[in-house]
Amino acid sequence: MHQPDYRDASGVMQMPWVFLHAIKDYYDMPWMMARHENVKATFNITSPIIEQLKLYYTTPHESDRFLSIWLKDPSYLQEDDRNWLIKLCKSTQFDTMVKPFERYVELYNQEHFNNSELVDLEVVFMLAWCGVFLRENNALVKELMEKKRNYNDDDKSALLDELSRFVSGIFTYYSQLHNEGIITISTTPLNHPILPLLMDMQNAVRANPNTKIPKDYRSLADDALLQVQKAQELFLDTFGYEADGFWPAEGAVDESSVKLLSSCGVKWIATDEEILFKSLNSHDRNALYSPYDYNGMRIGFRDHFLSDLIGFTYRHQDAFSAANHFMSELKKIQNRDKNASVFVILDGENAWEFFQNNAFDFFDALYGSLAESSWCNTVSMDEVKLLPAKQLSYIAPGSWIHGSFNTWVGHSEKTRGWELIYLTKRDYYHHLDSLDESKKDKISEHFLAAECSDWFWWYGDDHFTEFGAEFDELFRSHLISVYDLMNINPPADLFLPIIKDRSVKNFWLKPQSDIHPTINGKHDSFFEWIGCGVVDESKLFSTMDKMRGPIKKILYGQDDEKIYFAFEGKIKKMCLLDTITIIMEPIGLRIRLPFETKTTIFENLEISIVCDDWLEVCIDKTKIEKDEISVRFELEEDENIVQTLPGFGELKIDLGNDYSQNWFI
Repeated sequence: MHQPDYRDASGVMQMPWVFLHAIKDYYDMPWMMARHENVKATFNITSPIIEQLKLYYTTPHESDRFLSIWLKDPSYLQEDDRNWLIKLCKSTQFDTMVKPFERYVELYNQEHFNNSELVDLEVVFMLAWCGVFLRENNALVKELMEKKRNYNDDDKSALLDELSRFVSGIFTYYSQLHNEGIITISTTPLNHPILPLLMDMQNAVRANPNTKIPKDYRSLADDALLQVQKAQELFLDTFGYEADGFWPAEGAVDESSVKLLSSCGVKWIATDEEILFKSLNSHDRNALYSPYDYNGMRIGFRDHFLSDLIGFTYRHQDAFSAANHFMSELKKIQNRDKNASVFVILDGENAWEFFQNNAFDFFDALYGSLAESSWCNTVSMDEVKLLPAKQLSYIAPGSWIHGSFNTWVGHSEKTRGWELIYLTKRDYYHHLDSLDESKKDKISEHFLAAECSDWFWWYGDDHFTEFGAEFDELFRSHLISVYDLMNINPPADLFLPIIKDRSVKNFWLKPQSDIHPTINGKHDSFFEWIGCGVVDESKLFSTMDKMRGPIKKILYGQDDEKIYFAFEGKIKKMCLLDTITIIMEPIGLRIRLPFETKTTIFENLEISIVCDDWLEVCIDKTKIEKDEISVRFELEEDENIVQTLPGFGELKIDLGNDYSQNWFI
C-alpha cells in the first residue's frame, strides 16, 4: 500500500488520494481476505501512508486541500478552487465507479454546475470511493446511497465525520490481524526511494548500459540510511514492534542496498523474478519457486506473470472464471514441484477501481478457492522465513520494472529532477556550518521527500496522469523549501516546470476523417490510413504492463459501412498466437477468432481478419443498431491472455461521427 507524500511546505496535503484509498482499499483489502479461514498474506504499508493517514483522524479538512474545498458551501468557492474540485470529482474510473450511481452518470459529462448540482457531485464522488465494507456495514453510507440525490451541506459534514472515524481504526485492524497470525505487516524505506540509485547512480548503467544518467551525480548513501532508519522508527511507533521485513520501493535492489537493509536489522525482502534471472544468468522458471538466502537475507522473488494476471488481466473477466484460471495456473506449478513456493506480489490499491465491485467478487472467489484447496497453502512472509531456502551468491542491480531503473532515470525530465536534487545538495553543504540543528532536521525531511520514486515515475513519456503538473510542483516545492530554510533565494530553475505541456493526445489521437483501407494484412500505403485514430500502446501502458504483449500501436477508423482496425507490433509473434477475441458493447458481441485469414458471419455481422505484415480486422457496421459502441480485444496464446487492448479499457467509437470539422486542404 503506497502513496507519495502529498504535503506541501505548510504540511497540507495537496491531493486526496491517501484518504480516498483509505475509505476504499486500505481496510477492504485485508478484510476481504480475513473473511476466509486459513488464508494468509503479507501487507506492505509505506511510511507516507502512515504519516498522512494519521492526519485524517481529527479535523481532516484542515490537513487536506481537497477536503477543505469539498466541505465548503459551493457558493463561497473561488473559481479556481471550484474548477479544481470538479476536475477531481470527474477523475473517477467511469465504468466501474461512476456507472453504479445514476446521479453521478447524469453529472459526469456536465461542464457547468449550479450549487445544488455541485453538492450532489461532491457527495456521489465520495460515495463512489467508499469501499464494499463501508457500503455494506456503515449506516450513514447506506442511507446516503439510498437517498441518491438532493444532498446538502449537512450530508457532507456528517459523511466526512463518519469517514474520519472509520479511517482512524484502519491500523488498529491491521494490528489485530497480525496478532491473530493472519497477516504479516512490512514496510518500505521512509519516502519510497530507489535505494540503489541513492547509493550509487551508476547502478542504473549496470542494470542497463544504455541508460543516460546525470553527469554531476553524487552518492546519497547517508540519505539512504536515514530512509531506512526513519521508516523503522515510524513503524515501531505505529504498530508497537520492529519491522523485520521490507519491500524495497519498486522492488529495487543491488548488493549495497541489501547490505544496508541487513545492517539495520531487516531479515527479509522481496523483489521481482527478473532480478533472480539476472543474478543467476538464467531464465529457468523452475528456479523461481523457492525462497533464497543472500548473506543472511531471506528473499522472495515475484512471479511476474501470475501477479500481472491479477493486476491487469482479470479485471476483464467474470470473478469465478478469473479465480479458477488463477488456481489452474498454480496447479501447473504444483504438478512440476509439490514443494514450490510461489510469490504473488502486486500493487495493493490502484488496480481495484478497474474491477467491478472494487474486486470484492474476484477476491471472494479466489480466497474461497484457496481456503478450500487441499493442495495449496497460503503463508505470510513471517512463515517464509522458516522455509528451506536456496543460496544466492550475487544480486544483480535492478527493479521490478524490466529489471532496470529506466523508469526513474534516463529520460531528460527524470534526469532533470535528479540534477535539481544534486544542485540543492551542493548548495546545502556550502552553507551547512551556518545552520542550526533544527533547520538541518527540517532540510533533511525535504531532501528525503524529494527522493521519493513517485516524482520520477510521472516524469518522462512512459506514464501519463491528469495531475502531472501537481506532482511536478510538489517535487520542486521540497527543494524550494530547502533554500527558504537557508534564507537563500532559490535558483530560478526550481520555479520552471519539469513536465512539458502534454496530454492524452500523446498516446491517443482521435480519428480525423473516414478511411477506406484494403484489408489484406499488408502495410501497403500510408495514405490508406490517413485520418485514422491511433492508440500508442507503448506510451499508454505503464512500464510494468508494457512487456506483456506484442501490440505496440492500434490504428482504427470507419467509413459508412465498415469499421477498420490495424495492429502494429511484433508481427511474427503476434501471428503465431492462438486467437483474438473481439468484445463489443452494448450489443453483447464476444467472438473468438483464430489468427488466420478468414471472413466470419457472427449474428449477422461480417468480420474479416488477416495477419501478415500486420494484423487487420474489418467489421461490417450496417447491422449495428447503436450510435456508439465500445470495443476491446484479447490476444491469447496457449489459452492464456497475453494482452488486452486498448490498455486503458475500452475504445469508444461514435458510429455516426461527422468529421467535417476536421477537413483540410
